[in-house]
Amino acid sequence: MVVALFSFYYLRQLDGLRQLQTETIDRNRRDSLQLIRIQNDLNSLGLAMRDMMEDRDGYGVGAFRNEFRRLRRDLDDALTKGRAAGQRQYLAESLAQFWRTSDQVFSTAEAGESARAKRMVNDSLQAQQASLTSTVARLLIANNEAEESAAQQVASIYDRSERNVYLFLFAMLASITGIALLAAHYNQRNFERVAALSEQRSELARRLIGVQEEVFKSVARELHDDFGQILTAVGLMLRRGDVGEVKQVVQEALEKTRSFSQALHPTILDDYGIEIALERYTQTWQKQTGIPVNYEREGGGKLPEGRPIHVYRIVQEALNNVAKHSKATEVTVRLDMDEKRLLLEIEDNGVGFTGRPRNGLGLTAMRERAELIRGTIDFHKGSDGGTLVRIEVPTTE
Repeated sequence: MVVALFSFYYLRQLDGLRQLQTETIDRNRRDSLQLIRIQNDLNSLGLAMRDMMEDRDGYGVGAFRNEFRRLRRDLDDALTKGRAAGQRQYLAESLAQFWRTSDQVFSTAEAGESARAKRMVNDSLQAQQASLTSTVARLLIANNEAEESAAQQVASIYDRSERNVYLFLFAMLASITGIALLAAHYNQRNFERVAALSEQRSELARRLIGVQEEVFKSVARELHDDFGQILTAVGLMLRRGDVGEVKQVVQEALEKTRSFSQALHPTILDDYGIEIALERYTQTWQKQTGIPVNYEREGGGKLPEGRPIHVYRIVQEALNNVAKHSKATEVTVRLDMDEKRLLLEIEDNGVGFTGRPRNGLGLTAMRERAELIRGTIDFHKGSDGGTLVRIEVPTTE
């Protein structure tokens, strides 16, 4: 209701301002333009009369009749546009007297009385032109004064409107503040419950991922230390005999076991660090999928314990998404690490996201892992229209 009343009041102010501008300021400006036009024509008449009196070219007074006719047409046209009725009538009467006198001048000149015609110009016509010029100048001054007065009224309306707007905003802010405080009082418990649930969810995610990694690491160690050694020994013993087919099968089993071990927990990550581990993984992934991978790395450093595996898993999930969904023909993995942070980008030239990234299990896991290591992960459109995944992780505790 308050907003409606204020809007109605403000619209009335604007309507009054629009009317003032239309009826006074705009009209005065149009009138001033026509008065300037009339003033220019009167000045041209004055110059023409000066030339008539001097008659340097010897053409006589009658030679200026055409110029007077042209200026008369322009003056009559300017007089019909704008101006109040009283002012227009006064100017029209004065101009009519001027034209009657000018007609007498040209008639006298055509009768061969050039000297008399010049005296009429000097005694009467120039005085009438001067009187008209003075009248137009006064009208221009009056128009300017009226325009200044209207401008002051417009400024006054703007000042009142501005003051009222500030008062209205202050009242609205006070009302909003009161409502916000009341809402905060009633919603505080709900916020506390949401915060508690969020903390519980994050803690649960941390525990689940931690347990998962421990399981993967344990299974990988067993496969690598025990089963891998057995297959290696069998391969050595069979190499002594002439059983090539069996040796080939055992070799393939050994490679699969090692691949499975690396999938569960990459031992190269513990031995050589995240840079070498990602390089080796991208090479393996390229062989498996047939999609070329450009691996670029700059700088160097070491992540705190527990963080490399999460970065590694995020890259795994990102590349798996590329293979499954992107239809890409090329992937670029950029790694830049210094003493403060690790910056990792995975960019493909595929179809990209058709809409906003969905909160699927894979993307959720990537976000959770990034949060666990105090990092950030963002999904953007790639330079070639595909998907760009950017991960930033601090390298300090």
